[in-house]
Amino acid sequence: MSDGHFFDTNVLIYANSLEDIRSESARQLLLNGGVVNVQVLNEFASVARAKLAMTWDEVKQAVESILLLCPNPRSLDIETHRQALELSRKYRFSIWDSLIVVAAKRADCSTLLTEDLQHGQIIDGLRIENPFLGL
Repeated sequence: MSDGHFFDTNVLIYANSLEDIRSESARQLLLNGGVVNVQVLNEFASVARAKLAMTWDEVKQAVESILLLCPNPRSLDIETHRQALELSRKYRFSIWDSLIVVAAKRADCSTLLTEDLQHGQIIDGLRIENPFLGL
């Protein structure tokens, strides 16, 4: 595993929020760079429109900024899907969380930064970290 961080959608949402105590921490994490996949970008667009009330132009601009800091988003493919199904069965994760975990592993990241899974859990060498604990 590399030292890279894989960002779950919530990190991107907080980085683009104006009035959340996690925003500054999320921005700092993103400034250090990391990895995302197309699923995370899709989820970001959906949540940014619905919960942050961003216009489509603002979403597009935010995604372009994310891509400057995370320049090689990983695609979804059938092997990621197959591995995610197995991971969902094994750990009882949702398919969406499993797709993120598998994408992070396949990107050779050492850490998945998310609030959605158990902090400190290690899955096949990938460490799950909630970067917002204690805020």
